[in-house]
Amino acid sequence: MNKKVFVSGCFDMLHSGHVAFFKEAATYGDLYVGIGSDATIENLKGRKTITSEQERLYMIDSIKYVKEVFVNSGSGILDFKEELKNLSPDIFVVNEDGFSSMKEEFCNELGIELKILSRVPDADLPPRSTTAIRNSGNCSLPYRIDLAGTWIDQPYVSKYHPGWAITLSLEPIIEYNERCGMSTSTRNAAKKIWPHYLPFDKPEKLAEILFKFENTPGSTLISGAQDAIGICMPGVVRHHYDKAYWPTKIESIHSESSLSWLEDHLYMVLLWPREQGVDLLKDTDINEDHVKSLAASADMVWEAIKNQDLEKFAEGFLKSFNAQTKMFPRMVNPKINAEIEKYKDRALAWKLAGAGGGGYLILVSDKPIEGTMRINVRRREIL
Repeated sequence: MNKKVFVSGCFDMLHSGHVAFFKEAATYGDLYVGIGSDATIENLKGRKTITSEQERLYMIDSIKYVKEVFVNSGSGILDFKEELKNLSPDIFVVNEDGFSSMKEEFCNELGIELKILSRVPDADLPPRSTTAIRNSGNCSLPYRIDLAGTWIDQPYVSKYHPGWAITLSLEPIIEYNERCGMSTSTRNAAKKIWPHYLPFDKPEKLAEILFKFENTPGSTLISGAQDAIGICMPGVVRHHYDKAYWPTKIESIHSESSLSWLEDHLYMVLLWPREQGVDLLKDTDINEDHVKSLAASADMVWEAIKNQDLEKFAEGFLKSFNAQTKMFPRMVNPKINAEIEKYKDRALAWKLAGAGGGGYLILVSDKPIEGTMRINVRRREIL
């Protein structure tokens, strides 16, 4: 009897990359496919599906590698829990950007083998992803991650001591989830101004336009400028804050060697979206010592990037995260700390993307880490 193999995903805008994934997964046994419902995808991705769940069922059912396909009955990133229990497969197959420790734990509980596949196109076909296809006629706006100094773009932090925040602009090679520290709320605001792509203009000017658009007069909660800057300004950028929402100065690194070096040493893994209603501004402990530590760590990270010093980069990266969590302890919780613990023997340093509370865990390593995603830094265009 053949083994049962299970895969799960959105599979919106079905393409050759999906078929190649099904083909490889089916080499392990009879393939069962669980698809995310329209409601689940809208909640995770912050958008409606291009192809409805009924259409996706119809198309996937027609693929010869698939034995059976169904809509997962749950929600969130583990929307397949009941289906996995009922099907009781021998193997659960995921690709690198579909891996999460929650999936791994659930498979361990049920005695299911978890296999992680790389994204490899079949034969001589070009690489495909739903994000790339959407971007061909839809939104290709960048995302951003923060490397150090997060929170200093808020005046209630920089009033204790001035300092730099460091951001890295990312190409949208995958569609990062909402509420995961990837500045999707600011990116969604940018879509209202520039629905498809950033205009060919000075990046700092675009960042200022986006910051002012998102923070309308009378707003009680001001989104920090690091999000708009990280999205609009390519490469790795640091911006200096001193008791104000907009930075006093901005500096960038665009050398190919530095950007490639960062791509070689930064890895990301999805934990879970931050829960609705979590108040990260409760129980704060913001003081001069903590803010000075935050600022000093950002200085260390910047110098390490310029010198491509991995040891110093990891040290500053982790010190920055520790300074953040001392000031904003709700960035982490026992569940998040347990996930971080799993990577301490494989990574040199770690931090949560953005404001934390869940989302993506960013890891620094001198070698690839299984089950993590690589990043693609956005390079500048010459005006």
